[in-house]
Amino acid sequence: MGDNTEVFRGIRKVPGISYPVLTPNLKGFESALEAGAEEVAVFGAASDAFSLKNVNCTAAEAIERFRPVLKAAQKHGGIRVRGYVSTVVGCPYEGAISPLAVVKVVEALHKMGCYEISLGDTIGVGTPGSMRRMLDEVVKAVPPENLAVHCHDTYGQALSNILVSLDYGIRVVDASVSGLGGCPYARGASGNAATEDVIYMLHGLGLETGVQLEKLIGVGRYICSQLGRPSESKVNRTWKGATTS
Repeated sequence: MGDNTEVFRGIRKVPGISYPVLTPNLKGFESALEAGAEEVAVFGAASDAFSLKNVNCTAAEAIERFRPVLKAAQKHGGIRVRGYVSTVVGCPYEGAISPLAVVKVVEALHKMGCYEISLGDTIGVGTPGSMRRMLDEVVKAVPPENLAVHCHDTYGQALSNILVSLDYGIRVVDASVSGLGGCPYARGASGNAATEDVIYMLHGLGLETGVQLEKLIGVGRYICSQLGRPSESKVNRTWKGATTS
């Protein structure tokens, strides 16, 4: 990769690419700092039941754990902190989630200093209707430029929900190459929206992403071949021009 890269715990860093580290508490932050992280992430939930299963504390208790992380990040040269909120429209234990419950967590993360908060439909039950109801309230509390969406595709609604978020001025979308991943707390929950499909849609809307779709498809095919599993991306399955080289 040339001389403009540096090694970060085995990862050869490329200029212009962010390498955030998930840090649920101060101990995690200190370990990330020691490893050379320049950006970290904290993750909460709009559902108490989900939070208890995931990190063994309520949503409010999780917020309190984040405060020392944000303070430490500011103390150590202003390390950027991204916030995540899980189950923003539905929870496998509580069912439908009130938009005001989401606002409470998002607003707290924003006030603590998270530069961006990702809104996660963790189990992929959201629809354009439930996304709109949630975003109607959230954008009253936090500007769209400080928000991102993280849509799982369990019911095939991820692209539709992302499209809705664009109407609200949100321009950051979390995605996973070939839709890899999932949620261990929800039976049948698939991975995040496939990056290939998201990029194809955004390019079709005339939006500039800086991503070369054909090379991305090649990456997805290579990873899936190594894992011995098919790609979850419809674009990847259909595309004829990409190779795994």
